[in-house]
Amino acid sequence: MPILHSKTSFNKEKRVFPNTISLLIDGWPTPLVRLETECNEKKEVWAKLEFYNAFSKSVKDRPVWNMLIKALEEGSLRHMLEEATSGNVGISLACLSNIFGLKFTAYVPKPTPRTTEILLKILGANVIRTEYQTIDRRFWTEVSEHAKQIGATNLNQFENDANFEIHYETTAREIVEQLESIGRTPDFVIAGIGTSGHIAAISKRLKNRYGDQVKIIGVQPAPGSSIPGIKRVETEPKWLSMVKVDKIIDISWEEAVEGVIEVARREGLLIGLSSGAVFQAYKKLSENEGVFVLVFPDDGFKYVEHFERYLRLRGIKLSVEE
Repeated sequence: MPILHSKTSFNKEKRVFPNTISLLIDGWPTPLVRLETECNEKKEVWAKLEFYNAFSKSVKDRPVWNMLIKALEEGSLRHMLEEATSGNVGISLACLSNIFGLKFTAYVPKPTPRTTEILLKILGANVIRTEYQTIDRRFWTEVSEHAKQIGATNLNQFENDANFEIHYETTAREIVEQLESIGRTPDFVIAGIGTSGHIAAISKRLKNRYGDQVKIIGVQPAPGSSIPGIKRVETEPKWLSMVKVDKIIDISWEEAVEGVIEVARREGLLIGLSSGAVFQAYKKLSENEGVFVLVFPDDGFKYVEHFERYLRLRGIKLSVEE
């Protein structure tokens, strides 16, 4: 098991950390950055950069960490872990399993990018590519039942309340404290809908504090589109029905990639596809005034295959082909 506390010299201000676990939990809050090219005298746009989390470079480090700690405290954390994942949760679990001395098996959908599988295997995870096209209740129930049969732990990110809890206690609280530290209150917060952990927690905390002054905007893939990290509300994510989401915006895969490109070329940030989708949802609301917060769940480095596909579809040749 990792050493959670250490006598080693620690200076958060100078970015000196006693161990890699500290790098995660003492690295919070993640940055909130002003997107200057989107701001004017009537509008400010801020991005919450969740790719500053240490392990998966994504928002998923938060719930994975909390789920593991809760399982450890409850005495239910076994030597073997099994989880249904399409990407960031698996990478985070693989990283933290190495620190905790656990053996991790990731069950991934058939369309999972090769990049994700390669990263998981480099981290030492066992990867089982299934015939499922996406992660739904049937998929994660099957994984949960298999874990039970072999005596493994299944954290089940889709139903584990430690997911919602950590976002309420950290992600959402950070947004409030960061904005208020500069004298701002949010008018719009835009976030993707995946397990619904982070958007639901943000809605609950911010609605409790600001009421309906703040509008919570959810982002889902348009019908017929698949965007890594976000799902349609028809999949019935657990926590979404427990909170108020003011509007849900559909974004296509093509729009998400184009959002990535626009942010990269305007602000120099290489964000991931769900982040690109969040940016495109903001653009559909950009005629509104006020303070916007865009939650960017991860960066773009895992999605090279998606970017390659986009370029091919537009007839843009890559130098390796010429």
